[in-house]
Amino acid sequence: MIVGAAFYFIYDRLTSDTQLNWSQFKNLITQKASIGNIVLLIFLSFLNRYLEILKWQNLVKVIRPISIYESTKQVMGALTLALFTPNGIGEYAGKALFFEKEKTKKIVFLNLICNGIQMILTIIFGVFGLLYFNANFNIITPERVIIITVTFFVVILTLFFLKKISIKGYSLEKLIHKINGIPKSIHQKNILLAIARYLTFSHQYYFLFLILDVQIPYLLLMAAITSVYFLASSLPSFQFLDFAVKGSVAVYFFGLLGVSEWIVVFITTLMWFLNTVLPVVIGTYFVFTFKSRWKQESSL
Repeated sequence: MIVGAAFYFIYDRLTSDTQLNWSQFKNLITQKASIGNIVLLIFLSFLNRYLEILKWQNLVKVIRPISIYESTKQVMGALTLALFTPNGIGEYAGKALFFEKEKTKKIVFLNLICNGIQMILTIIFGVFGLLYFNANFNIITPERVIIITVTFFVVILTLFFLKKISIKGYSLEKLIHKINGIPKSIHQKNILLAIARYLTFSHQYYFLFLILDVQIPYLLLMAAITSVYFLASSLPSFQFLDFAVKGSVAVYFFGLLGVSEWIVVFITTLMWFLNTVLPVVIGTYFVFTFKSRWKQESSL
């Protein structure tokens, strides 16, 4: 059922989107589909997921060491389960099923760390990108930039002073304490892998524009890309709708740079296909062969 639903959602998105002009895409692919371009794009997609697999393997060492194959199975299987859940929350449950039931909370926490650092980097790169983009196009007035900056620091200070307040036994101070309980070496490796992963998929986006002969200065194009990822990630979405959310934001930003709407939609769809659809296809194998640790425990 999970695999069938996954493929249905993918098929439905590709066939029902009126912005996708398949004849133009076919002509474009025919013109640009050199062996070098295909190898580069597939390699970056592989590297993107491989870095995520290494991140998870690194974090799970807190519980027990796992092999690259085990990490691949957990990451890819969980990605398939997360395809049609809001903001990929099914990934948390998917990974937890690979471990003993009593370790569920710890797995959810580690997955939060794994995804959290990626989100923090998306925010950091996105804010700088948005400021650089705004300096060139004045999307947001200087007054609004000041208001947003002040609001951000007020929220940070408020969280700092309220960190000891507990809600149902949980508090920010306890969360920080749990994070600090993980060895620094694991945190450092997690951050480095997350930075490498962010640079991988953002530059895959960049290379697609170059392949399609979009001539925009590097910093300006990367500012637009980081802004799109930042704003799109802040919107609630499903994995199978990810390209539609990013596409709608991307059309606006790249439209200001004079990039044709159908090129933006094509690139966004191709990014979604390379980094979500292909991994889900691989992940379906692990879903079919999946045996829950919870089920194994109950049989014992």
